[in-house]
Amino acid sequence: MSLHRTIMLSAAALSIAVIGYGGYVGAQPQGGAQQQAQQPNPPLREASTFSGIGDSRARSVALFNEAGKVITHPRCVNCHPVTERPLQGDLQKPHIPKVVRGEGGLGVPGQACTTCHQRENVLLVGTSLKSMPGHPKWQLAPIEMAWEGQPLGAICEQIKDPARNGGKSMAELLEHMAHDDLVGWGWNPGPGREPAPGTQAVFGEIIKAWMDTGAHCP
Repeated sequence: MSLHRTIMLSAAALSIAVIGYGGYVGAQPQGGAQQQAQQPNPPLREASTFSGIGDSRARSVALFNEAGKVITHPRCVNCHPVTERPLQGDLQKPHIPKVVRGEGGLGVPGQACTTCHQRENVLLVGTSLKSMPGHPKWQLAPIEMAWEGQPLGAICEQIKDPARNGGKSMAELLEHMAHDDLVGWGWNPGPGREPAPGTQAVFGEIIKAWMDTGAHCP
């Protein structure tokens, strides 16, 4: 086989592997360029700004409404779909290439999440997609934790229910939201994606304040 044909076949195979991602040409690990290119975070009010609401129930509801800016953001919802197929991008379109949940939310043989999604975000060169998202624990949330398309009040009731939140107590739920590093990826999604509002620290403080005021739902 000629060198030219070998190169052409290799390039074709690479293009097929990422055809759903806008024509990948090259990649490099995240670095300074990622920090420069990532979009700014939308705002998120700090928990202390709700202290002026005298009624604790009303304050609790207001806090969860603020937390809802994160919970209903594409960085969260895309991995909490109601179907077997994840969502993708800020427009929340069905994932391309077509992949499905599989066992444990990790994909199916031949299409495991880690086939494309590495241990960290990867900058892409010469493609309409600016980066490939990545994290060591990249996977879909369990189907019982799906909340795509649900109103915020229904999501609130769902995440308090151990049968529908992965078996978590309220303390475990707080730990998950405030400190889990896969959740934290939502604030560092790489170029080409809007980060979740605020910071994970502020989000965690809001969730704690919501719980401290009775965890009431909108």
